[in-house]
Amino acid sequence: MGAPEAGALTEAFETERRGLFAHAYRMLGAYHEAEDVVQDTYVRALRGWGTLERRSSVRTWLYRIATNVCLNVIEGRGRRALSSNLGPDDLGPWLEPFPMDPADLVTARESVRLAFVVGLQHLAPRQRAVLLLREVLAFSAAETGEALDMSVPAVKSALQRARARLSEAAPARDEVLDASSPRARELLARYMAAWEASDADAFREVLRADASIDPVGSPASYAGREACLAFATPAMRDAGDWRMAATEANGQPAAVAWFRGEPFGVAVLTVADDGIVAITLFENPQLAESFAPEPAPPPWRSSTSLATIRYRQITER
Repeated sequence: MGAPEAGALTEAFETERRGLFAHAYRMLGAYHEAEDVVQDTYVRALRGWGTLERRSSVRTWLYRIATNVCLNVIEGRGRRALSSNLGPDDLGPWLEPFPMDPADLVTARESVRLAFVVGLQHLAPRQRAVLLLREVLAFSAAETGEALDMSVPAVKSALQRARARLSEAAPARDEVLDASSPRARELLARYMAAWEASDADAFREVLRADASIDPVGSPASYAGREACLAFATPAMRDAGDWRMAATEANGQPAAVAWFRGEPFGVAVLTVADDGIVAITLFENPQLAESFAPEPAPPPWRSSTSLATIRYRQITER
């Protein structure tokens, strides 16, 4: 490949990079694996540029490569993949949150909402690919068939089955708020203040009666306000043990957490006007380091002052 051709490919690839990354994340549910898929897609595109059939758009061709790389990754997971006998609330051990860029105009928040991404993992891999290409990326049935080596009737059949399965695994968002909502920011601030102050009563006040806590990678989950409190209250420890910083993941409010000065992980909140619906916990120090929008908050000084500072920082943004 000559320099002009390589330059043309690189320009086309950079235009689609963020979209390819989001697509790979939806397919895999894993942020770091999605990054690897994007890099692999570029390498494969470089190797295959000379064989590109010009009847296909470069965009369609790049998504075809990325989708098939994702299918290979899923196949390589073997029995780690979610099987059809698992319920809609089961989380794969590889699941990771998706960082949002406020300037990103490519990735719609709804398309990476955590419940949607988890629901996708319950679909057969090719059904997942068909649904994403058709309904998120707006590929035609013919373009989707070309990307996956499927006939148009097969694409339509797979899409119908995928829609039916997804409606069971990922219910519609209904009243769920995204991270930009003032009410969502308020609930996040109150959640953070409660944990920093080790205040179980304040934590109770932000939870809905049907709230849940889902630790990723753990077989346990906690459904209902009282179950959430039974899990959380001992974990709060002493006032000042937890420090938190606000961020956004999957288009939802999230908190980066440090425990006794060490990075702990990320909590992604699903919120509605009447309180926190769900808390998805990612206990992973590397995620805390990569999601932190700022340095770790200052050391604890007093429960009142720090909680007030954190609340004002969130609500006044």
